[in-house]
Amino acid sequence: MKRFIIIAWILLPVFSLWGISDLDLLRQADSLASYMDTDFSAQYTIVQDKPGQSPATTVAGVFRRDVREMYVIVIMRPAISRGQGYLKQGKTLWVYDPESRRFNSTSSQERFQNTNARNSDFTRSTMAEDYRIVSGASAALGKFKCRVLNLEARITDITYPKMKIWISEDGLVRKTEDYSLSGQLLRTSLIAEYWRVGSRYVPKQILFVDALRGAAINGVFVNERTQITISQPSFKKIPDSTFSKTFLETVNP
Repeated sequence: MKRFIIIAWILLPVFSLWGISDLDLLRQADSLASYMDTDFSAQYTIVQDKPGQSPATTVAGVFRRDVREMYVIVIMRPAISRGQGYLKQGKTLWVYDPESRRFNSTSSQERFQNTNARNSDFTRSTMAEDYRIVSGASAALGKFKCRVLNLEARITDITYPKMKIWISEDGLVRKTEDYSLSGQLLRTSLIAEYWRVGSRYVPKQILFVDALRGAAINGVFVNERTQITISQPSFKKIPDSTFSKTFLETVNP
């Protein structure tokens, strides 16, 4: 009888404190970070902080159509990068150089403008599709009561093979830790606040802290970090022509 009870307990789905399974919670987090029924646009101000150097600021316009797995990013500042752009169509990602007027293929796993953000950070969330849940536990993260999930990738074409994610009671992601296949911590991400636009949520700021890149300042290692501030979020319809190479070739930010 004891053996039967133990086996039955193992076969039950793992439920969080809020009465839904960890898998459903992960799916909810995906849905709140994705906009499958509408287009999305916003201005992203990206500040790269390298220890011992002055912060570098990049301002970009971001346009997303999640239902088609598409996005366009146009760099507006600094002047030296003005007009550079990115076009994602499904699994294909191009980067546009206005000086040479050429498109080169790149990867979602690559660093965005040599910051601690990755190209994959600008698209919809697909954690429940890309990862399996290894374990889950409840924990506090500052003022938030969270469910902490340990994830391992189901697929090989992914930026981080392992993740640890903190999801608060409202279903929003508050923190992630990204790991290599061997378990080396690579990056930590923090989201404290969200815009609420109708029934949709958009992060106000995302802080990425690189676990490996940095410099020693006065004998103390200081990590590189990138802060993205998202402003002017909009869910208005975007013209189809925006999601094209022609748009990047002709746009004048």
